[in-house]
Amino acid sequence: MNIFDNIKDFYDNFDGEKGIIGFSALNKPIYYLAVKKSPRPVVIVQYAMHAREHITAHLALYQIRRFNSTGKRGTVYFVPMVNPDGVKIALNKKPLYKANGRGVDLNVNFDARWGKGKLNVKIIGDENFIGERPFSEPESVALRDFTLKVSPDATVSYHCKGEEIYWEFFQKGWRRVRDKNIAEKLSMVTGYAVKSTPNSCGGYKDWCVQALKIPAFTIEVGNDDLIHPLGKECLKDICEKNENVIDCLIGVLDKYGNKIYESRHIRSGKSGKNRRSADRRGNRKRRKNYCART
Repeated sequence: MNIFDNIKDFYDNFDGEKGIIGFSALNKPIYYLAVKKSPRPVVIVQYAMHAREHITAHLALYQIRRFNSTGKRGTVYFVPMVNPDGVKIALNKKPLYKANGRGVDLNVNFDARWGKGKLNVKIIGDENFIGERPFSEPESVALRDFTLKVSPDATVSYHCKGEEIYWEFFQKGWRRVRDKNIAEKLSMVTGYAVKSTPNSCGGYKDWCVQALKIPAFTIEVGNDDLIHPLGKECLKDICEKNENVIDCLIGVLDKYGNKIYESRHIRSGKSGKNRRSADRRGNRKRRKNYCART
């Protein structure tokens, strides 16, 4: 059974909340599955945005099972494969392919200093093409709109490889301290190094930090000595090192409590009771504005 069949079979047999956040450029569904233990904190975890990194989709199914059976608190929305078209190309034609079905690298297609990354290119290809404009691709639009709808407290993006955790995107003040602290906690449970990526822009993590002002993390799984694409022989080690990531993140978010929203509403003076509803109103407005532009 291939990874597409694995995800569809898992989805069909999953008893919790599930659905489709949108469709790919070639009209493939992008599934989500939600595990709800308590209303808050809310986390989105997304996988397989880069085509050749399809090993992370297998990790998604492992983490859903684990959190469903052992999780104590929080609501987690899992998106096991953001880029089904690209994964199909990587599996069947071009093993090192990263882009979507239209040759756009989805992780440089978000509206966060779009086009200013050091490796960004403006020509369609297997990787690093930023697209004609921010959110030019249906996959990035789907993930953006789903994120605005859910209004998460934090997001995690799984990529490979390098065993590193990225957290930084021009945050300042208390937000910077907060996000680095959470990254260091994730480092403790994974053994992965906390790193900065000052020359990277336009990613989903970057957009979450800039637009939503929430903690957002990219976790690169798999030792850097491994060769793309990582095979299933690497999965056991990856799963073991990441088995406590979600519980750790929810635990840290729980400790921050309402402080997690202070950076969003520092000028509005919203009380803790009203912050969540204010977030949703603000995100609906952002979604409307983004749709008008794209």
